[in-house]
Amino acid sequence: MTTFISHQAEQLSALLSERLGVHAGVGFAGKLAKAGRRLPRWARRDGAVIVTAMQWETHPMLSRQIDHDRVARAVKNLTRHLGGLDASKRRKNKILDLIASIAFVVCVTVGLILGIMIWRDLI
Repeated sequence: MTTFISHQAEQLSALLSERLGVHAGVGFAGKLAKAGRRLPRWARRDGAVIVTAMQWETHPMLSRQIDHDRVARAVKNLTRHLGGLDASKRRKNKILDLIASIAFVVCVTVGLILGIMIWRDLI
């Protein structure tokens, strides 16, 4: 059972690199920490369950206390969530958000300039 959790954590680590673009960090725990707020709260909690199980699996007495059903559920949830993400769609949305924020700043700046010009009777 010990290689089971580590093997699945390696697969999840590859998915984090592939789908979220998290290349920093060593192993699943490091990549999960670097992913941070890009993952929803429930996914971070599930990731913490897996990291704890990975730490416990090396200890002979603690390895008996691992809740394998909970770990399997956490792995399944994370795999489903990360499998549904699309890297190109994420990049496209990031670019569109940047363009929208730039357009908003330009509109506010033009509005302020026009407001000041009207206030000073220049127009």
